Order: sequence, then C-alpha cells, then structure tokens
Amino acid sequence: MTQRTANHQLRKLVDESGLPYDGVARAVKAVAAESGQRLGTNKSAVHHWIGGAEPSGLTPGYLAEALSRRLGRRITREDLGLGSPVGGEDDSIGLTLDLDPIETLTAVGAADVNRRKFLAASAFSLAATTLPLETVQAAAARTRTVSGGAVAGHADVAAVRDMVKVFMDMDEKHGGQHGRSAFVQYLITDVRTLCRSRFASEDVRAEALSVASAGAHLAGWKAYDSGEQGLAQRYYLQSLALARESGVRGQDGFVMRTMSQQGMKLHRPEHCLALAETGWDRAKGRVGSQVEALFAITHAHALAKTGQRPQALTDVDRAHAALAAGADDDVPFWALVWGPPVATVHSRTAKVHETLGDRKNAALQYATAAASRPGATYARIIALDLVAQAEQQAKQGGIEQACTTWGRAIDTMAGVQSTRTLKAVRSLRGDLRPYRARGVRCAAELDERARLFLAQHN
Repeated sequence: MTQRTANHQLRKLVDESGLPYDGVARAVKAVAAESGQRLGTNKSAVHHWIGGAEPSGLTPGYLAEALSRRLGRRITREDLGLGSPVGGEDDSIGLTLDLDPIETLTAVGAADVNRRKFLAASAFSLAATTLPLETVQAAAARTRTVSGGAVAGHADVAAVRDMVKVFMDMDEKHGGQHGRSAFVQYLITDVRTLCRSRFASEDVRAEALSVASAGAHLAGWKAYDSGEQGLAQRYYLQSLALARESGVRGQDGFVMRTMSQQGMKLHRPEHCLALAETGWDRAKGRVGSQVEALFAITHAHALAKTGQRPQALTDVDRAHAALAAGADDDVPFWALVWGPPVATVHSRTAKVHETLGDRKNAALQYATAAASRPGATYARIIALDLVAQAEQQAKQGGIEQACTTWGRAIDTMAGVQSTRTLKAVRSLRGDLRPYRARGVRCAAELDERARLFLAQHN
C-alpha cells in the first residue's frame, strides 16, 4: 500500500486561516453552493486532504476560493500543493484582465457552449470583484483589431446589434436557458468576426465593441440565470473591458453596476458598494436621467446592504426624481436588459425596502414593478417580482393575498426556462409548509399547483 505524503502547504494555509477543519469544510460547501453545487465535505475530508489525499472533481477550486476569502489574498491550486488541473483545464480562465478580452471571451464562450463542467461550476471569485477598480483600463487597451480583411460599417454593426437584441428579448420572455447555446455560439463566431474586422471609422469600431460588450453581458446574465455564478462573473469582466475600450458613455459603469448586483445577490457586500459608486461615477453627466436612475437605485441598494439606511433612502428619492426628469429620454439598448428603467427602478426600490425591513413598501414596489413591464416580453422578471411581492405579503400575515400573488407568478412562468424561477417555486413550497400544516386551504391548493409545476419542469 502506497503511503501518502502529507500536504504541508495546505496545512500551513489552514493553520493561517485560523479555521478548524469543520470550519474549512463549511466554507468550501458555501462557495460551492453559490454555483448550485452540493458537496458532502466534512472535517474528516479536510483531515484527509492535509494527510495527502487530493480533493476530487471541482473541490480544489472551491477550497482555493474559500481560503482566498478567509486570508484576503488569491490562493491558487499550486498554493494548495495540488498542482495544475488534470487535462490542463484552468478554472481561472476569464478571471484576469491581462489578455485581449475578445480572445478571452472566445475561450470562455467555447468552454461554455461545450458545457465544460470545470467552468460552468467554477467558483465566484471575491478577489476578482476588485479587478474593475484596478486593472480594467490596461486590459481594454489590449483589444486588438486587424489591418486586413473586410471593412465593417455601420450597417454591419447594426445587423449584429439587432441579433443581440433579439436574444435579449427572448431571454426575458423565455428564460436564460432558452437559446443559450445558440447565442454563445453566435457570440464567439459572428460577434468575434465583427470585432476582428477593419472598421470604416473610429465610430464604427466603438459601436462594434459596445455591441460585443452587450453580448458578453447577456451571456453572463444567462449563466447567472442558470445559477452559474463563477461563469457569469467571467463574462461580466470581459464585457467591462470591451465597454471601457469602446468609449461609449456609461456602458462600462453599467457593467460595474451589474457586477455590484451579483455580489449583493450572493450576500457578499464587501466590494459591492465600491463597484456601485465607481460605476455611477463613470456615468454621471454622461447618460440620460432614466439611465442615471438605474445607477442611483443600485447604489441605494448597496448602501442598504451595508447598513446605511438614511443614505439609502436619499438615493431612492434621487432615483425616482431622475426617472421623472427623464421621462422622454432615449434609452440605449444595452441599458434595457431588464426592461423599461421605470420597472427596474421600482423592483430595486423594493429590494432596498426589503433589506431595511419595510415589508409593506417592499410589497407595493414589487407590485408596481411587475405592472410596469410588458407581460408578453418580460415574463421571467415579472414572475420573480410577483414571487418577491408574495413573500413580503406572507411575512405581513396576509397568506390568502400572498397565495393569490404566488398563483399569478406561476401562471406567468409558463414557457420560461430559468433556474431562478424553479428555485423560486421550490422556495414558495417551503414558505407554504407551516400554513399547510395548519390546514389553510389556499396554501394546500397552491402547494399542489407548485408541486405539479416542478414535476413538469424538472
């Protein structure tokens, strides 16, 4: 029997972290859960790793990220004494900004369209959330163009923009999993080809890179909607670099705003406020009032997440004032990812009130948001707003009202392929459990509807 050699590098890092073995195990499982992975890691497993056993599957990446967060610096597989991934699969792909973003985007997209598990289930990197604040300008400058081949003009860019917009609309109507592979394939072929063309003018080049940024942003959103947080983050980083290089006013800040929201969704507010502030600073005075309202409300949410209640409510007022002031603004297509700005502002306002514990106003704002979007186009997000509204109603004791709202949400989800909507239905079944146990009829009837819905969609 071959005797294992103890992993002294891992032991040293675990000792430095100050975590007991069961604490390391919990941290690893928490990182994996962010991308929908359930691990059975326990303190015995950590003991075996330190004794020389190698973690299986994707666990080394989760272990590296867990210790990175604990120690406040990036820890790699090599730092853990585990060497390079088998087969050369590098789960850090897309997390750096030292390469040409078009080439990096192509590499990430190719791994995505081939459903490479090492990337689909990769960890959300807390360290990478600081990259937009440090190095994105240098990365954007590496975006290459070519000196030969076809010349692209405004019409060529418009054709690609129209196709990206079609996929954006499909995403909201049918969910992020619908047409996902087709879109990513389009991104790494047609969009890449456009960005490698010669351009008729600098304006055309800016438009092309802006469209590529919007495409990368949508690919990230689709990954996010599937619960693949690490993959989404990689797309967002390349979207940011492309937006910055395009020079289109406010678009780079808009991507930073999205990255801030992703961090808040994962309950990691450490850098969310800085991202929201920097993104807003990039847009102030450079975009219309409706778009600026989107930045203001995300900043308000980040303030609420960090316990700054008065400042958060002040920014809520600023966002709504900007909406009113810009009622006749033209909104750029990249800022319409979640539908009309008015609906997005109301939905995010609801999240601010929810964070601050104001359930009544949260429910009202979720209802307004759902009513502010065209139902035929934005089915997924309307359904999620209705679910959130129902949760707030239930927490106020209005279970019958909540059941009615939940029922509307399930009606709206028909034909939507989204991990988030399925998760929302599973969650509502959990919320209904105590009411079912007490014999509340509407809760029992709704639970049966939810059970059948999940059976059909699983």
